[in-house]
Amino acid sequence: MLHTFENGLRVYYQQAKTPITYCGLAINIGTRDELPHEHGMAHFVEHMMFKGTKKRSATQIINRIEAVGGQIDAYTEKEETFIYSAVPKRYTHKAIELICDVVFNSTFPSKEIIKERAVILDEIELYNDSPTDLIYDDFESILYNNHPIGRHILGCSNMLQQFNTQKMQQFVERCYTPNNMLLFILTAEPLNKVLDWCKLHIDTTNTIKINHRQPPIAAKSKTIQINRDTNQAHCMIGAEALPINSDKRYQLALINNILGGPMMSSRLNMAIREKRALAYTVESNVTYYSDTGLWTIYLGCDTKDIKKCLTLVNNELDHLKNDMLKPKTLDRAKQQLLGQQLIAAQNIENTLLAKAKLTLHQHQCHDTKQVIEQIKLITSQQILDLSQQLFNQNNIITLIYN
Repeated sequence: MLHTFENGLRVYYQQAKTPITYCGLAINIGTRDELPHEHGMAHFVEHMMFKGTKKRSATQIINRIEAVGGQIDAYTEKEETFIYSAVPKRYTHKAIELICDVVFNSTFPSKEIIKERAVILDEIELYNDSPTDLIYDDFESILYNNHPIGRHILGCSNMLQQFNTQKMQQFVERCYTPNNMLLFILTAEPLNKVLDWCKLHIDTTNTIKINHRQPPIAAKSKTIQINRDTNQAHCMIGAEALPINSDKRYQLALINNILGGPMMSSRLNMAIREKRALAYTVESNVTYYSDTGLWTIYLGCDTKDIKKCLTLVNNELDHLKNDMLKPKTLDRAKQQLLGQQLIAAQNIENTLLAKAKLTLHQHQCHDTKQVIEQIKLITSQQILDLSQQLFNQNNIITLIYN
């Protein structure tokens, strides 16, 4: 169920007979919404929300939930910031109040900014030492031609040094408005109680502010090699794909599963790892944003095997572009994806976070039964058509660390 307050704040409510309440705020603000002088601000602010509010210290924030056996966490992405909690049902109101307190009443103390800056700088160094992570962000930066959506979420050390209490408060005032938020909750508590608690802790009459985003323009085909002095070569191949609200989203999910998804029987894993032992890790992924998206293939291999691996990748892309899936192959692929959907649905917290993200951008969310029906309707012709659209060699970018 979806309820919208006068100020634009939406509440995604799911009732379930469970002793645990899962709840949080999904904020439609991320790295792409930072101004040029704010690179890294969204992530820094997310850290600082736990460092003090108008009525609580950092220690009191932590103990407020953990003292009753609950958990509170947060993370920042390119387009969203999530603050969420899991608590025993009897402490549902307490969790909602705390989440609202850290989001709307954080004070960003100078002393805490200095300490947390050092933590984030260490996080950046750790990230830079991990080529398997870094290559994803570098690839997006190249694909999106330095558009804000391609920025590294952690920011850069030089700019982080400039952030202070005033600048963080300005960022929050500009971006953290209720109409940019979705409160999501799965609980045994009735909806009327949840809505009453929201009214207590969120000003539901605030003026609505519009969040303007400029869509990126994806780069065309290119190959870039960067010397990272790594022990093996790391390769990323990909291009622009579909936005999160595309009606072809499940078709793309099926293609990704066939190509290099989590199953050991994926085509890339069989061709590169199982048959030829050229790589330990080879996988394909899909990332969705509100107005764009991308598909990627990552693999790590010996430097001397780069050309051979890339040839094998292109062979598999060509098969999907040129060869219609046979009925048995399509049915088997669907059964794999359907099984994964059912297994994933058993992870309550991750499923709720995924639904919250979809609802934040789409204003609606399909339940598991609706997703299954959509997957069952996919045809071989749809797979062929979408593969030809996505795997056009004129659009494919290759990034290599060696």
